[in-house]
Amino acid sequence: MTFSRFAAAQWLLVLVLFVAALYALGPILAPFLVAAILAYVCAPLVERLCRWRWPRTLAVLSVMAGMVLLVVVFLLILLPLLEREFSLLLVRMPDWLETAKLRLLPWWQQQFGTELQWDAVALKQMAQSHWQSADGSATQVLSWLGARGAALATLLTNALLIPLAMFYLLRDWNQLLVRIDALVPRHWHARITQIAVEIDDILAEFLRGQLSVMLLMSMFYAVALWLAGLEFALPIGLLAGLLVFIPYLGMLLGVLLATLAAAMQFGTLSGMLVIWGIFAVGQLLEGMLITPWLVGDRIGLHPLAVIFALMAFAQLFGFVGLLLALPMAAIVLVGLRHLRDAYLASDLYGKS
Repeated sequence: MTFSRFAAAQWLLVLVLFVAALYALGPILAPFLVAAILAYVCAPLVERLCRWRWPRTLAVLSVMAGMVLLVVVFLLILLPLLEREFSLLLVRMPDWLETAKLRLLPWWQQQFGTELQWDAVALKQMAQSHWQSADGSATQVLSWLGARGAALATLLTNALLIPLAMFYLLRDWNQLLVRIDALVPRHWHARITQIAVEIDDILAEFLRGQLSVMLLMSMFYAVALWLAGLEFALPIGLLAGLLVFIPYLGMLLGVLLATLAAAMQFGTLSGMLVIWGIFAVGQLLEGMLITPWLVGDRIGLHPLAVIFALMAFAQLFGFVGLLLALPMAAIVLVGLRHLRDAYLASDLYGKS
């Protein structure tokens, strides 16, 4: 397949228009893009159930119900942990305020020569009154919802649109593939099919690598926190490990929860330093060894390309783009490789 200069200009124009459309429609396309990625991940399971003579609609609904069940189990692990930690935080906050008054105020006066007025009793009463007034206050909740009605409506629409689009994509997956295949120009069919197979292989490698990273990091955090003696080692370790597919979120949330748990359990700075050291080591292992080994090397992305992909897709699609940056960058990389080969073999390059 060779490109003439006119054909190259045409495809360059199409590419520019396509990128411009993606940028303009980014907020609208985000839920459809998420639904397409989820449908791609779940399609093999649906196909396997169909080979077992399940009706396709039933297979799709069963797979989606399984995903919902996984989310529910995840929340059942997370929410009790958060509830217990915040309850303990409220119980121990008065003692922390009193300790801070006895230790912080003399140090501040010695260092800066000024005296701070700190009424621990008043602070405790203020915290309790704000907590009690916030508890069950429907008026404040309704006011907050009214001020952010548009954003909440968008969030709710996306939350409903993603499973709806995912259902139709999974149900009509084979028909969609056949229709797309029929639109491909016949003289380019072999090359496009080859590109599609390479993209499918790269995405499969990415998914397998990302799942391996999640499992390894969950095991590392759970075991390391357990060896450190943390009471909530298992749920915090699982949470931090399973959320590593969202850049930095798993580590930050894990550090926050583990710090609260360590502060309430150990009550010393040395205990919290051990916890922070575990997450620092985990972040170094993930970023410099495990993820490059299991994900980056498999999909063939240079570290600079990973950084650029994260920034570019975050700019186009926001937080959703951050989640999908690496697999989408791998897809773009496959296309660029074939475009480079076509360019080097074309008259435009001038190769004899």
